[in-house]
Amino acid sequence: MAVQGSSDILVDELYETTHQLRRFVEARLRTGGASVARLRAMRMLAHAEEPLRMRDLSDLTGVSARTTTSIVDSLERDGLVERVRHPHDRRAFLLRLTDRGVECHREAEAVDRDALAEATAGLDAEDRDRLRALLARIRKATD
Repeated sequence: MAVQGSSDILVDELYETTHQLRRFVEARLRTGGASVARLRAMRMLAHAEEPLRMRDLSDLTGVSARTTTSIVDSLERDGLVERVRHPHDRRAFLLRLTDRGVECHREAEAVDRDALAEATAGLDAEDRDRLRALLARIRKATD
């Protein structure tokens, strides 16, 4: 049972489950040199139709500009991301995955998919549908 950090044990259990799931996936990704934060950044860059500005990547991942810069710096150091000059703004740079970054992203996605499948293996299709519907009701109430 989750440690109470709010006035509602359900909220505490949702929070604890989310964090436990992240730690579970993080441990799997770490074996290949990735992390949830790095995977999210690579995912956004991989799915973008064109290279992204740092600010756009920050918005898409939902993390601060400072954190995004740290993540991108580490990805760049590892040869997974490159900064290219913006074609219309000489002061700005755009971010894109390198060929090595595309491959690393593909591998990390497979690890993520396998870890999440393992974590949710105890849920049948009906359980998954019911849980998704309940979570959607909470999101709607807080929108």
